[in-house]
Amino acid sequence: MQNFYEATVTRPTYPSLTGPVDAQVCIVGGGLAGLSTALGLVERGVRDVVVLDGERVGFGASGRNGGFVFGGYSLDNADLLRTLGRDEARRLYRLTVDAVDLIRTRIARYGIACDIVDRGALLANWFDDPARLDGARQLMQREFGVEWEPVDAAALRTRLKTARYHGGLFEPNAFHFHPLKYVLGVADAATRGGARIFERSAARAIRRDGAAFVVDTAGGTVRAKDVVFAGGGYARGVAPRIERAVLPIATYVIATEPLGARLADAIDAPYAIYDTRFAFDYYRPLVDTRILWGGRISVLDRGPEAIARLLRRDLVRVYPQLADVKIEYAWGGLMSYARHKMPQIGRDADGVWHAIAFGGHGMAPTTVAGEVLAAALAERKPVPDGFAAFGLTRTFGLAGLAAAQLTYTAYQARDALAGYRG
Repeated sequence: MQNFYEATVTRPTYPSLTGPVDAQVCIVGGGLAGLSTALGLVERGVRDVVVLDGERVGFGASGRNGGFVFGGYSLDNADLLRTLGRDEARRLYRLTVDAVDLIRTRIARYGIACDIVDRGALLANWFDDPARLDGARQLMQREFGVEWEPVDAAALRTRLKTARYHGGLFEPNAFHFHPLKYVLGVADAATRGGARIFERSAARAIRRDGAAFVVDTAGGTVRAKDVVFAGGGYARGVAPRIERAVLPIATYVIATEPLGARLADAIDAPYAIYDTRFAFDYYRPLVDTRILWGGRISVLDRGPEAIARLLRRDLVRVYPQLADVKIEYAWGGLMSYARHKMPQIGRDADGVWHAIAFGGHGMAPTTVAGEVLAAALAERKPVPDGFAAFGLTRTFGLAGLAAAQLTYTAYQARDALAGYRG
């Protein structure tokens, strides 16, 4: 089975790096964090930018995720508040709201055709416990000045034809789109502004050479004043100080066959949906009447057949009326995840800038990273202090992966028990 996103784009071809080149900034990683940094630099007048990717632009999590765009980070907003206090938590959250607006602006400014559906997102309550929604709504209103609209169970069931949910919260300032089309659009905008992209040009090492850095690849080298590492879940042995802070975690997605009129028998709503469990489902109707469905995380990078089997089970659990629907696409891959569940944005002791560990909630935060690093490099603006509280915390390799899997399994069990009691 294919990746739906890859099957529905026409890719441009970027060359591989051959020989030595010079640049003001070299960015390692052609996902959304790296490309947002490149475009942010171009928009600030810094055009001497080189982007290196070991595969192709958008190969990693940036180009194959659920396509949700909304505020916040992977870390729960209440935990963000507890860690940073009200002022800095609000500042960091506000950055993601601004990023949502910036993504909309860039889609319009650069004419990026990415199937945007700007109709909000809904958090559906899996549990028969209104306090789960009331607490979240009140916290967002009181501490972050954000209004999420309550939707009662009866009203929700007129739009989502399932008995699984007990009401929800609607977030108006959210949308969904084809993430790979957007990533390719950002890459195109950056190159039209003067940036150079090299695909199939994996960085092998970053080393100092006097006042500059040199990034080695198999085919050539980039000498640059500054280097940004945005390698996500795939880079290995390039920037060890940064990479050791990342857990490569697998995620899974499927897409059904086009459902036509049957779509409304299950989902009669245009918005993106996710639920209140730790191990939640997330899904959305596509413009061609398919359902795109994601869920589960694991340390196992499973194959398409296993992914299709697992996620079909999850879909039918919520919408049993779709039990006979064909799964036409199934895919998975790695994302970068931090122990503290926050992105790591800043500069390490070696002087290398980094933007990593977006943890399954990355479309707005990767855009935040691009803006923060572009402002730091082009305008000498400091990285917001709040990110320093979530530094390059070591994940301890295989032991960290085992701990992450145990934690996820424990939360699954807790959610199952709470659902049974509810």
